[in-house]
Amino acid sequence: MKKDQFKIGDIKDLNHLIWDEKNRKTILNTPIFDLVEINRESKQGLNSNFYALDSPDWVTIIPWYLNEDNKPCFVMVQQFRHGSSKIVREFPAGMVDKGEKAIDSAFRELREETALSTDEMIFLSKVNPNPAIMQNTVNFFLAKNVYKIADQQKLDATEQLDVVSVLVSEVIEKLGTDPLYDNGVMLMALSLFLKHTKIDPSLI
Repeated sequence: MKKDQFKIGDIKDLNHLIWDEKNRKTILNTPIFDLVEINRESKQGLNSNFYALDSPDWVTIIPWYLNEDNKPCFVMVQQFRHGSSKIVREFPAGMVDKGEKAIDSAFRELREETALSTDEMIFLSKVNPNPAIMQNTVNFFLAKNVYKIADQQKLDATEQLDVVSVLVSEVIEKLGTDPLYDNGVMLMALSLFLKHTKIDPSLI
């Protein structure tokens, strides 16, 4: 392989990669997302239909606290997921309601799923979970020093989950490698958490 076979392009000049939208239509509605067919044409004259999922934005909250032994812990939820047909352990998460700010959704989802709150809800980033087919974004928040505000969760009718406390060290070790920690969005969340520890090393 020649050393110059692959060249780094000018990231400021990417217009030749853009496909222009000619038409779009919704071909399926569901309570969670719409399936959209989009007709696009490339700068080189290629034309094709592409399919995307149009969904509300999401929030993922990373609840953090120190346990009685002064060890950093996450509060996580474990539940059966119908896509993978198995139980997974995740950070609390949910959809942003229409007209709702992402940070308000973060407080709401944290309260509903775990009966917890925080005085330090820190925005980490906003990421597209899968730009190949998804049109929405995930807002990631760190809920530092969470505390209990209610005796029970306020779950949706079909939502069944357990709330667990897990050492931060265990999650770092197992997320993305253990079947119980098999959720790509949670791996994004952990990556952003670890990036934030450069600002706040006390988190780990």
